[in-house]
Amino acid sequence: MSEAAASAHADHGHHEPAGFWSHYVFSTDHKMIGRQFLFLGLFMLIIGGTLAMLIRWQLAWPETEVPGMGWVPEPTMYEGIIPPNTYNMLFTMHATIMIFFVVMPVMVGGFGNFLIPIMIGAKDMAFPLLNMLSFWVGAVAGVIMVASFFVVGGAAAGGWTSYTPLTGDAVFTGVNWGINLWVLSLFVLAFSSLMGSINYITTVINMRAPGMTYFRMPLSIWSLFITAILLLLALPVLTAALGMLFFDRVFATNFFLPAGGMPLLWQHLFWFFGHPEVYILVLPAMGVTSDILSVFSRKPIFGYRAMAYSMIAIAFLSWIVWGHHMFLSGMNPLLGTAFMLTTMVIAVPSAIKTFNWLGTLWGGSIRFTVPLLFAIGFVSNFVIGGLSGIFMASTPVDIFIHDTYFIVAHFHYVVAGIIFAMFAAIYFWFPKMFGRMMNSTWGIVHFIGTYIFFNLTFFPMHFLGVGGHMRRIYNPMQYEYLEQFGDMNVFITISAFLLAISQIPFIVNFVWSLFAGEKASENPWEANTLEWSAPSPPPHGNFATTPQVYRGPYEYSVPGVEEDWLPQDRPLGAAAATGH
Repeated sequence: MSEAAASAHADHGHHEPAGFWSHYVFSTDHKMIGRQFLFLGLFMLIIGGTLAMLIRWQLAWPETEVPGMGWVPEPTMYEGIIPPNTYNMLFTMHATIMIFFVVMPVMVGGFGNFLIPIMIGAKDMAFPLLNMLSFWVGAVAGVIMVASFFVVGGAAAGGWTSYTPLTGDAVFTGVNWGINLWVLSLFVLAFSSLMGSINYITTVINMRAPGMTYFRMPLSIWSLFITAILLLLALPVLTAALGMLFFDRVFATNFFLPAGGMPLLWQHLFWFFGHPEVYILVLPAMGVTSDILSVFSRKPIFGYRAMAYSMIAIAFLSWIVWGHHMFLSGMNPLLGTAFMLTTMVIAVPSAIKTFNWLGTLWGGSIRFTVPLLFAIGFVSNFVIGGLSGIFMASTPVDIFIHDTYFIVAHFHYVVAGIIFAMFAAIYFWFPKMFGRMMNSTWGIVHFIGTYIFFNLTFFPMHFLGVGGHMRRIYNPMQYEYLEQFGDMNVFITISAFLLAISQIPFIVNFVWSLFAGEKASENPWEANTLEWSAPSPPPHGNFATTPQVYRGPYEYSVPGVEEDWLPQDRPLGAAAATGH
């Protein structure tokens, strides 16, 4: 870090905010903003999960009354029965909320804000006011999205991908302002994410503590740094596409409408953003998983530099694979072959990470804590999702399984499977965030229920897909060849309900631990990274003095050191000066 940056870093004006509003609501402290993003994401998780339960009810027991939903007015429901238009709205809003308002706020907004400054030894973000704005702009986007449920015609109903011309004109879906608000919400959210990504990149480059070289940063910080770069480059593409779609709908332009426009252009723009978006979601999960596996195997991460370079490779390759979403769009087979090859190549850096995770666990002195269980759960589900992805990368195979439940299974193993890394991160950093420990017994109960019922819910969907069961289908019983899958749909739905019930121990544990959990020590996990050198929870400004970093973050079981951990900021005489 430069001398000027170090001076700015040390003299940054950090004073504890006085008053409720400046401390808890309009805070510029990165830790409070991280908590705000976390609570926003968990609240939206309840909404998105409820929509998923309604989807599953309709697929298991089509066109029957949903218990307790008789109060919902027409035309949203008819005496508790879900009509086709509402079903289209349910799966559109479920996916939109889960992707943009659960995983992104929790993993990128919540843990990104909380961890980046404190893990690199900074007192706060580079631009604290911009950081506060990024949350509140994101919260406004969430309010707009939720408000779309209450406008005439209901919320968006064109799928989370909102393909044109289906969404280009209200006449095709029967939804007018619902889709308009969907577009506006994501447009506003993009600005929130851009503010955050600018902050993350600047903070990592300019505000690392003395001795914190790039290759002494924890992998969770590497992942968030790369994610911020992807956000900065990908979101303008989505924002431009959303603007054009809004103009088509409101001002009768012809960017995407067949009369003078190009409907396929939307798919190209959306997926050019959309595939980097998958890694925007997955990379932070990979980073926190790497940190947690190392801490609880009491070993250095296997192949640290290979892990960092593989994330960089994933980020680069994510820009040249978007066409695999469009194999059935009339694409030239030669171009499809190119996308098929790049999609298979991107599996290589992901495989490197998987083998390195296994190498980290191998021979370790493993502590089976709740964070470790969830981290291993993420790895195992990610492997299943990755293997099913190879099928879809192959153009001839994708012709048969495209837009079937095989795709739904793959997508949920990769993207919904991120909830395992999310829960791992919550259980792991909860003591640092809130100064209290979560109950480990209830955490284990939460893990067992979540892991079993997650797999019982999503794994059978592979069989549905191979059997030709379409996704986004209102009533599968209307098709004679799908009647044989009725019992399987019932089984999946019951498993999904049990998966939802399995979250009750987490909710109780989380809320109870906030107020009555066991007080956390400074370093309850005996970890090495800098945040565990600060009090739990850290004060405003994080550190009394800027820490000096002597080594990498994964120095566990070092010969000659009494404990089996060696914090990054603990000097060891002349030996420490050699670095990692």
